[in-house]
Amino acid sequence: MSSEAYERGLALRKEVLGADYVERSFANADEFSRPMQELSTEYCWGTIWSRPGLARRERSLLNIGMISALNRPHELKLHIKAALNNGLTREEIREALLQVAVYCGVPAGLDSTRIAREAFAEVDAAA
Repeated sequence: MSSEAYERGLALRKEVLGADYVERSFANADEFSRPMQELSTEYCWGTIWSRPGLARRERSLLNIGMISALNRPHELKLHIKAALNNGLTREEIREALLQVAVYCGVPAGLDSTRIAREAFAEVDAAA
């Protein structure tokens, strides 16, 4: 796949999530899963994340809330790490998760907080 949106998305995805993660995602993709990698790269990153209307940190904050509400732990951990790369502080992430607890339920807030702590520990260990 090669389009302007795809190329823009690939570059942005690598900046936000880390080149190693993105390259590993494509390397691990097979004939079945590669189209999903391409779709998310072009549309999520090349079309939406690259729009000028919101800053990356704002998009990260929105993603943390939405992914917590949807109970997607793998994606949440990934986007918590990305949020740190995009300038959110741990305190801001905590505040977002407290808001998740009130609006989505305490179990969602507790689970998301546990996942955030795991993400922070992984970031600290890699530093």
